[in-house]
Amino acid sequence: MPSPKWTFVSRFRRNAFGWRSSLPIQRLKEAVSEIRSVDRADRALAAEGAVLLLERLSPALEHVDSSSGALGSAVNRAIEALVPIIAAADVESAVRERWLERLFEALQDDQTPYIESLGEHWGSLCVTPELASQWADRLLPLVTHVLQAEGFNYFVGVVPCLSSLYAAGRFEEIIELVHRDRLSYWWYRRWAVDALVCLGRPGDALRLAEASRGLNAPESAIACACETILLASGMTDEAYERYAIAANRAGTYLATFRAITKKYPEKTPEAILSDLVRSEPGSEGKWFAAAKDAGLFVQAVALSRQSPTDPKTLIRAARDFETKQSQFAMDCALCALQWMEAGYGYEVTMTDVTDAYDALVAAARASQVSKAAVDDCLRSLIRSADSLVGRALHTRVDADRR
Repeated sequence: MPSPKWTFVSRFRRNAFGWRSSLPIQRLKEAVSEIRSVDRADRALAAEGAVLLLERLSPALEHVDSSSGALGSAVNRAIEALVPIIAAADVESAVRERWLERLFEALQDDQTPYIESLGEHWGSLCVTPELASQWADRLLPLVTHVLQAEGFNYFVGVVPCLSSLYAAGRFEEIIELVHRDRLSYWWYRRWAVDALVCLGRPGDALRLAEASRGLNAPESAIACACETILLASGMTDEAYERYAIAANRAGTYLATFRAITKKYPEKTPEAILSDLVRSEPGSEGKWFAAAKDAGLFVQAVALSRQSPTDPKTLIRAARDFETKQSQFAMDCALCALQWMEAGYGYEVTMTDVTDAYDALVAAARASQVSKAAVDDCLRSLIRSADSLVGRALHTRVDADRR
């Protein structure tokens, strides 16, 4: 097969990167973009490039510090982008078999590991049930031995085997195989859960998923699987009550709220927000952005007063709503000053204090609230003239008078 002069090849050579992760993440994004660009004109050529990049990833990244998780996330995103390109290529079976051989060798050599998640896509990479079945038969003897052996044993082919069995429609074999795993490892069991669903046994699938909970088990992944089963069975209320929060926990409180409201449109935002707040007592203020995003301004202010809320988030809200929701903006600005006066906030400066003050004054003007009333609020809020807020406001008020 002809090969273009891939730019990424020279960049992804063994030990190409030092310990910093920023450059390899950037180079990985560029490599995926390069392959996608070729894919628009020649799918087979792009798939060859995708295989080549996946082969070179682990050796190139061997010495990079991945402790933050940023690099691992970038690699997983790249795999998610590259697998469909490889699977979509219209090539002869011999070519695809060679690609699979190369990728399996890369998996075996993946010491860190970086491309471990590639095994989950093995059935998709096989494309046809026949090829998937061939790979399953090839891997089954060793996989069976590993899952039955005493002590902890690991074989990189376990997940590719399960994925291949699933793609081949051999669901009963998956269930039998996974039940041999003495460690009850979720990332093996999840294939049996999916197989049970395909066999029309959602109740058994749910029980197996629940039985997989335990020390070091990924609660979010298990909850997501259970939620999916119940939603597919039309049991929306039970899915929400039992799994919605754990299954949709995202990187931010706002993202969590949005994920749940999108998945459960029959639930009101007020009800969802109330349930989320109750799920984490003492963290009410962290749901402020979610309430604001939903237009629940009264609830947002109430939450910001209950527990510490990021002052900078409150200041941004005060600025954004100083004319559209001026009373809400005033409350946000006052809350920001209150929490800064109490010592909360990350790297708060005098500029943040004056920004909150300016937003407060602008919102008060829009609400036709007198300057005297604003000053009364500030006097009751400031505990000490020597505090950061006290000094910043004193300086600002003096400047305004001049």
